[in-house]
Amino acid sequence: MNNTHKVLIEDIEQATNKKLEYKFDDVIEEIPSNGNIQADLVLESLGEFIKISGNIKLIAKLECDICLNEYEENMNFEIEEMFAKNSLMEEYGQELELKDGQFITDLNGENEIDIKDLLYQSVIINLPDKKVCGIKCKEGFFETDETYKIPDARMEVFKNIKVDRK
Repeated sequence: MNNTHKVLIEDIEQATNKKLEYKFDDVIEEIPSNGNIQADLVLESLGEFIKISGNIKLIAKLECDICLNEYEENMNFEIEEMFAKNSLMEEYGQELELKDGQFITDLNGENEIDIKDLLYQSVIINLPDKKVCGIKCKEGFFETDETYKIPDARMEVFKNIKVDRK
């Protein structure tokens, strides 16, 4: 297997319809996961730009923000990334409409794209903001069962409030 996971721009340009399919099935050491990260990608030359789109799947090993236990999160998401072949500071002869949340990565004249790095960044960006291992932790703040209740000292002041309902 290709350990570097780099694709030459020239290979994309020479592919049929300037589209190259790329399958990734490997670990990324910096991302704790249960098994390999899998991606089915299409790399497409659009003149001065390279578009990479596809699907990424993995079982990430995360730490719960509430109980700090490790748990597994099934991740399955789509990506669409644009790369500029030359410096973005140069004038391009074509216009390109950017979709909401889309960015262009400047290759600065490099002749290859590091797929492993692209996947690493994509997974990190798609990790959940709040990492919660399960329903008991999600409801832990409201649960009446004392084994899951997480006391909040700031709320003690509200225990003694009396409301006059006249």
